[in-house]
Amino acid sequence: MKLELCEMVGVEFPLFAFSHCRDVVAAVSKAGGFGVFGGSTFTPEELKVELDWIDAHVNGMPYGVDLAIPQRQGVSEENLTAQELMEHIPAEHYAFANELLEQRGVNPVSSTTFARHGTSTVTDGKGKAPYMPDTVEEMIEEVFRHPVRLVVNALGVPPKLMLERAQARGIPVGACIGSLGHARQQLAAGVDVLIAQGVESAAHCGEISTSVLVTEVVEGIKDIRPVPVLAAGGIVTGRQMAAAMTLGAQGVWTGSVWLTTVESDVSPIVKERFFAASSRDTVRSRAITGKPARHLVNDWSTAWDGPGSPGALPFPLQGLLSEAVQGQTLRSAEAGNSQARSLLTEGVGQGVGMLKSSKSARTVVQEFMEDYANALERMRLLSGSD
Repeated sequence: MKLELCEMVGVEFPLFAFSHCRDVVAAVSKAGGFGVFGGSTFTPEELKVELDWIDAHVNGMPYGVDLAIPQRQGVSEENLTAQELMEHIPAEHYAFANELLEQRGVNPVSSTTFARHGTSTVTDGKGKAPYMPDTVEEMIEEVFRHPVRLVVNALGVPPKLMLERAQARGIPVGACIGSLGHARQQLAAGVDVLIAQGVESAAHCGEISTSVLVTEVVEGIKDIRPVPVLAAGGIVTGRQMAAAMTLGAQGVWTGSVWLTTVESDVSPIVKERFFAASSRDTVRSRAITGKPARHLVNDWSTAWDGPGSPGALPFPLQGLLSEAVQGQTLRSAEAGNSQARSLLTEGVGQGVGMLKSSKSARTVVQEFMEDYANALERMRLLSGSD
């Protein structure tokens, strides 16, 4: 496609695939899409391992990296280990979480129970805590040691260091936005690509629907600094991609559709829950990360949003507690505890209702391309064009 964004990042088909799984990222890029590795839950050392692997397996095709670097968070200290950060979680929040676990026959968690992602540097608590300023700087430096074609910040305006390093290397910087106001802030900071993330989106999202947000942003930035806009939010088919392009987007940012792929490292138990879900079986809550985020309905978020809850902790503490609980719960469910399954969740958008089977990432890319082409042909017929 002859689009500015395609030329910027070196891709023919502007299907951007966000995933925490390196196998998905490499498979999408090799299939003609643009894989984006979500690296925020890894330590700098782990991030190096993951990006080295992608470099070796992507066959020279372009890919990007997404880091969720918040402008504000609930802990101000620096140089914390993962365990030291988890020790900031109040006892009453551990007690509330453990009551939910014990009711379902799952072992309790504590400040020594760590996230599902990562290697022993995180799981033994000695590794650097995620999202902290010193950790973030190391992660940014690591990203730019690799041949990435796009770097994205998912939580607010990118840090100055990210913008400076990217500009020096001629690499575009993207940012997720949930409103026109956010778009203006990002443009003022120097961002090159806007990802308009509607309320239908998985994980962190705003309150405006994708179709309204994309249209508003594309129109609203024309007189400021027109940059490419990606549409995000519940997009799992090529016809949705075509619809987004008619609104002025130059591509789509997708996430949920890759969770159920063959390459995805999401547990088969969670995938089964996805396949059984409808588009109404997601909820937007602070229970998972401390910020409004959409995920599969489950007993964990229902309890935190209900009476008797001590209230969600600020980011990233709530996320660390949730990850510890999800890891403990998944291990119990995989060991045969059926009661544990009701606590399991994953960030997923409203498009989950259209995900009914596991396919290879290459097949998903191909289906997007075919569905997109068919949608364009339908529009041509409707318009009466020859």
